[in-house]
Amino acid sequence: MSTTRHELLHAFDLLLAPGRFKDYGPNGLQVEGRTVVRKIVSGVTASRALIEAAIHAEADAIFVHHGLFWRGQDGCVTGWMKQRLGLLLGDDVNLFAYHLPLDAHPELGNNAQLGLQLGLVAHAGSTGRFGEQELGFLGMQESGESFANAKALATHVESVLKRPVTLVDTAHRAIKNVAWCTGGAQGYFEAAIAAGADAFITGEISEPQAHYAREMGVAFLACGHHATERYGAPAVAGHVAAQLGLKHEFIDIDNPA
Repeated sequence: MSTTRHELLHAFDLLLAPGRFKDYGPNGLQVEGRTVVRKIVSGVTASRALIEAAIHAEADAIFVHHGLFWRGQDGCVTGWMKQRLGLLLGDDVNLFAYHLPLDAHPELGNNAQLGLQLGLVAHAGSTGRFGEQELGFLGMQESGESFANAKALATHVESVLKRPVTLVDTAHRAIKNVAWCTGGAQGYFEAAIAAGADAFITGEISEPQAHYAREMGVAFLACGHHATERYGAPAVAGHVAAQLGLKHEFIDIDNPA
């Protein structure tokens, strides 16, 4: 089966409602390709490696979290930008990218899907969200039990994500309320503390967060930007592909960051 580029864009926009968000770049169709779409490849970032793999997989469209265009770019099509655009335009492949809307979707987004992977459930209503544009999630284990301490939580996260975690913890107490926000959301740590979190899970750590963790007694876990954002793109693309009768394949390009 197939659909049109316009119908696919409409389906993504209807699901993710990009107009609700103030974002760092354009959401939606970033590079126009062929009109008819039969197969979508999803991935985290529109890197050259992903584009090449998608072309090899005979994709008509690529769906990613990190697209090509960001606020503050100089707009020159040189170097890596020329290479990526050259591949997309040369093979007539569509590129769809959704940043904050993909983080925020309550069931299929990056934060919801990371919680699902980790066995965490957000609290009901507004108490389960925090931070700018309510992107952060706050909840607990599905069982309702606490983690014995932050180290136990970190060990659990490492086993699920299959990568080391950077843990800052001085309180050494039980962890019941867990806050999480994927990717580069270390700036949400103070909001997570204010929301009542015992621990905060995100992708990256910057210099200030170690001090906040030590001084406030709230554990901070940096688990990898890419590693925490592997789940939303395939969930959304797979959902829309099933809805429209299209083929879908997730291609994970490894990234240590």
